[in-house]
Amino acid sequence: MAETESHHLRKWRLILGGHQQEGTQHELTEADIKVDRTLEALYDNDRQGGLGASSPNVSRWLGDIRTFFPSSVVQVMQQDALKRLNLTQMLFEKEMLETVEPDVHLVATLMTLSRVIPDKTKDTARQVVRRVVDELMKKLAEPTRQAITGSLNRSVRNTRPRHNEINWGATILKNLKHYQPEYKTVIPETRLGYGRKRSSLKDVILCLDQSGSMGSSVVYSGIFGSVMASIPAVKTKMVVFDTAVADLTDDLSDPVDLLFGVQLGGGTDINAALTYCQQIVTRPADTVMVLITDLYEGGNVAEMRKRMVELVTSGVQLVVLLALNDDGAPSYDHRNAQFLADLGVPVFACTPDKFPNLMAAALTKQDIALWAAKEELVIKK
Repeated sequence: MAETESHHLRKWRLILGGHQQEGTQHELTEADIKVDRTLEALYDNDRQGGLGASSPNVSRWLGDIRTFFPSSVVQVMQQDALKRLNLTQMLFEKEMLETVEPDVHLVATLMTLSRVIPDKTKDTARQVVRRVVDELMKKLAEPTRQAITGSLNRSVRNTRPRHNEINWGATILKNLKHYQPEYKTVIPETRLGYGRKRSSLKDVILCLDQSGSMGSSVVYSGIFGSVMASIPAVKTKMVVFDTAVADLTDDLSDPVDLLFGVQLGGGTDINAALTYCQQIVTRPADTVMVLITDLYEGGNVAEMRKRMVELVTSGVQLVVLLALNDDGAPSYDHRNAQFLADLGVPVFACTPDKFPNLMAAALTKQDIALWAAKEELVIKK
């Protein structure tokens, strides 16, 4: 019991920072003192700015937090340092960039700074982004391919399937009347299979808001866009926007190039983006458009809503994601979200692990609002 109490006192001592008023009276070990100093450098208001970008202590501090804390905590502390101590300048130094722990939020920061990062640091920045992209691709690529190709294959029946295309469950049900008791088997007079076509079955347009608040969502969207672009049954296009619109479809083969083609920050003109997307829709009934935005429109709201109505009326399956990340509940424009919900367009935030199944459901024209409700993802009804 005493050991447990001592452990709790130690935690509170490190949290409260050791000022006279903190009240724990707990003595730290030599190792704990080092931990306390790394926390103090970042979170002690009296020393705010002590890790200034030009300080040689920054590199040591980055190394210390990697020593004392797990990777997930290191990433949080790095984000706090960038915000609280204005250490974005440290990312301009090759040595500093080599020391940080790569994660999605760091990639978003590098995307924000991509136009001003010095030439001597750009290669290192790309290496950091590549490490994060490769890790995400390993985690997300195969589940995405399986979910999408599986759903599309099952959406088309084939009555003359090859052996590896036979849908055994459907075939057995179809031929139960041909069951042979003496052989305890079913004679499959009719074989049903999963259909396959050489040309794309569906068109997908990912339309991404690249304003600063959407950073991590853009990173995940770039990964998923690159994966879907490698699936023959789906023709994928990638459009990003702020106050201008850019078509990055040609960069989908390399997600690192894609992400460095994004310029985070600036305003938002959703209407301009929707106008462009309307122009590249060629098969409305076979098109899924995923609009990823917080719906804060800096352009013409009335025209934006008009474009949304036109897309839905034309037959395009429109899905609006307020975020595509693990960052928790997003801030968004409730009035525009309600307008879309009244239009019958599903509006919700989605986590990366659920996105493959979302796309599989959308591509097979399932009720996305119902799917999202089952996944407890619905924000607007």
